[in-house]
Amino acid sequence: MNLFRLDASIFPTTSTSAELASLVEAEWTAAHPGATVTRRHIATDPLPSDAWALATTAGFTPEAGRSPAQRDAAALAATLVEELRDADAVVLAVPFYNFGVSQHFKAWVDLVIAGAGPTDPVLKGKPTALITTIGGGYSSGTPREGWDHSTSYLERIIRDVWQADLTLVKRELTLAATTPAMEQLRDLADQHHSAAKEQAREAGLALAGN
Repeated sequence: MNLFRLDASIFPTTSTSAELASLVEAEWTAAHPGATVTRRHIATDPLPSDAWALATTAGFTPEAGRSPAQRDAAALAATLVEELRDADAVVLAVPFYNFGVSQHFKAWVDLVIAGAGPTDPVLKGKPTALITTIGGGYSSGTPREGWDHSTSYLERIIRDVWQADLTLVKRELTLAATTPAMEQLRDLADQHHSAAKEQAREAGLALAGN
């Protein structure tokens, strides 16, 4: 058994998304002792910014005509695809940055698509937990309702394009504890945190088949 875990936080030691992903992982590994966990941290070990363009153009270039950079990028894209294909379950920890998806995660998605093809359901039927954490509040009725341009994109790619058996764990208000202007939201933030931890544990059990 093999769990693939991807992290995308630029603050790995204090990451709220990593905390929840670790709860998912703990439940999965408890059910599969001795199993493999394949890890990729795309913020601390980012993918080359030019790799997507090189891998994509390599696909339109005969093998003999590819540059060394194109060959390297195509090989990287193939590796990323195989990490997903080889997994029995997947957990993706993807924070919300600047109202959208981080450049690190978008680069990874683009390279997977370059390697697998734009319509390949690379995660078809595979149990997958998507962890996303958000500093503020963007839910219905809040002043910034509609400003979350990340979650719908993540679900579209992972569930609809890649056809994963997707479980979403979403925690908002992660900055309330350290932001004076959000002091009045701290009790609500604590409730979000507790609920997200429980959802993460349940997602881990679901990924493990329990």
